[in-house]
Amino acid sequence: MKTKHYKIGQLASLTGLTVDTVRFYENKGLVQASQRSDAGYRLFSADDLARLQFIKRAKAVGFTLDEISELLELRLHPDDHTCEEVKQVTARKVRELDEKIAELEKIRMSLKTLHTACCGGPESAEHCSILQALDSMEAS
Repeated sequence: MKTKHYKIGQLASLTGLTVDTVRFYENKGLVQASQRSDAGYRLFSADDLARLQFIKRAKAVGFTLDEISELLELRLHPDDHTCEEVKQVTARKVRELDEKIAELEKIRMSLKTLHTACCGGPESAEHCSILQALDSMEAS
């Protein structure tokens, strides 16, 4: 029985990725053509298709390519790893997102304060409270 192989365009179409994205992932070592056709086209396996779908889903929930690479290693050798290790990867990501959310909330509050302080009238911006505040604020 012959194994199904895909050219890069077919793989891109099946995953909803662009050919450039598949090439990028290939250059990053996240996926690798398993062989070449008689015409020299790179051919990818059903495992590569599944791997790209995994990568796409992992990116959709916010994992970076480095984190995805780590998850792929865990996925590729599940008997050598524990669920705890996988959970640690997601726990790190949740902590990172919590920190970013807290930072964004601070930024939002600062912007709301600036916005509220401004009269927003038709006067010249020469004495605009937002511009004055930005001129005198310390960068964080």
